[in-house]
Amino acid sequence: MSRVAKSPIVIPKNVTIILNNLEILVSGPLGSLKRIMNICVKVVQKNDCLFFSHDHSSESYGWMQAGTYRSLVYMMIIGVTIGFKKQLNLFGIGYRATIEKNNILKLYLGFSHPIFYKLPPSIKVVLLPQNEIVLTGIDKQLVGQVAANIRSYRIPEPYKGKGIRYLNEVVRIKEAKKK
Repeated sequence: MSRVAKSPIVIPKNVTIILNNLEILVSGPLGSLKRIMNICVKVVQKNDCLFFSHDHSSESYGWMQAGTYRSLVYMMIIGVTIGFKKQLNLFGIGYRATIEKNNILKLYLGFSHPIFYKLPPSIKVVLLPQNEIVLTGIDKQLVGQVAANIRSYRIPEPYKGKGIRYLNEVVRIKEAKKK
């Protein structure tokens, strides 16, 4: 049984939530997000709180889904009020990034050609001078997925540590082969 679903979400003053059958719309100062809920989950809004429960068809599955959607809606509220941020660091000689027009990220990662990555319109990018990329947005899943897609072009290798790392990621460096 989920304990997460049993705690209500307190809605901040600057956030509006609209419940429409299985659809939930969360609007705040940074934007709005929409999500389709599972049919097993019931959401009730009383005063400034959201309460999650399940329909009584399958109790364990219903509580699992209610806990999951409670966490997703809570992250939507955080996204439209504060936002989410991921930072990537480029490690390697000559590794750098630039922003082209039309929201295209141009990466130089030691290949013979640059890599072009088209960013979604809701993701904002800031390039810091020392090979750092900061991705911000209101959708936690989308920010994380874009960061993972960019990182997949050059995952840190274990011998020299060159590649794209998350902020504060520790890469274990292996010892080179001895003769």
